[in-house]
Amino acid sequence: MAEIQDDNIEVSLKKSLVALHGDCENCFGLCCVALPFAASSDFAADKETGQPCANLREDFRCGVHSSLRDRGYRGCTVYDCFGAGQKISQVTFGGRDWHQNPDSAKQMYAAFPTMWQLQELLWYLSEALTRPAAQPILEELRTAFAETERLTGLGAEELLRLDAGLHRAEVNRLLLRTSELVREDARRRHQGPLHPPKKKVGRGADLIGARLKGADLRYANLRGAYLIAADLRDADLRGADLIGTDFRDADIRGADLSGSLFLTQVQLNAAKGDARTKLPAWLSRPDHWS
Repeated sequence: MAEIQDDNIEVSLKKSLVALHGDCENCFGLCCVALPFAASSDFAADKETGQPCANLREDFRCGVHSSLRDRGYRGCTVYDCFGAGQKISQVTFGGRDWHQNPDSAKQMYAAFPTMWQLQELLWYLSEALTRPAAQPILEELRTAFAETERLTGLGAEELLRLDAGLHRAEVNRLLLRTSELVREDARRRHQGPLHPPKKKVGRGADLIGARLKGADLRYANLRGAYLIAADLRDADLRGADLIGTDFRDADIRGADLSGSLFLTQVQLNAAKGDARTKLPAWLSRPDHWS
């Protein structure tokens, strides 16, 4: 079959996404303070919004970072803020941390989730802009990227007033159109038959625990699908739209995700892969994979 990606796309995208990963060295431990979590298989204890994690040190570093999974904090090893933490810390609040400025702490915590949404949208738009098949809407994508980037530079009070959901809906329209264009183009260039699984797959599909070993899922629309604990060993997901797909505990050992659309590091971190799992060049193989 014809290749969906080329090296130029991978190189340019990898460079543009560097700033859209969490940089703990330039963050005030916001995910460890601003976000709540409940005792579960992902977290060893309860924590409320605004309450510092018991493992957070005075220098905003994790005191048990090297043994998070062993101590019951698997959820921490899955999470990534798309660079929202350092953006809030260094741009929105100009390097003034919540220790030194306790009066602004609540405002910082409240603005963090909004920034996270904007940074996530920048991640998806960055990929969309590299896809040649999205040429018909290139200017709209550029405009959306510029506007989203502008919004990340707003002050704290403006961020708190921002209707992030409305902006997300506008961007999602473009991302969906990008997906349609890219997958249609890939199908046109495809040589040979496709063998989709008998089990119904599609946008928002409930595929929890589904047996999809070796499944041909090329060019499928799996936006928002629930693939929790699904068996996807050796499955082919090249060209599949994976935006919002829930991969928690999904077995993707040997699967090919190298040409998938809108895959994130968070999704990979939540899945179970191995050295045979094929990934887009701009994503990293999680350390906890076998």
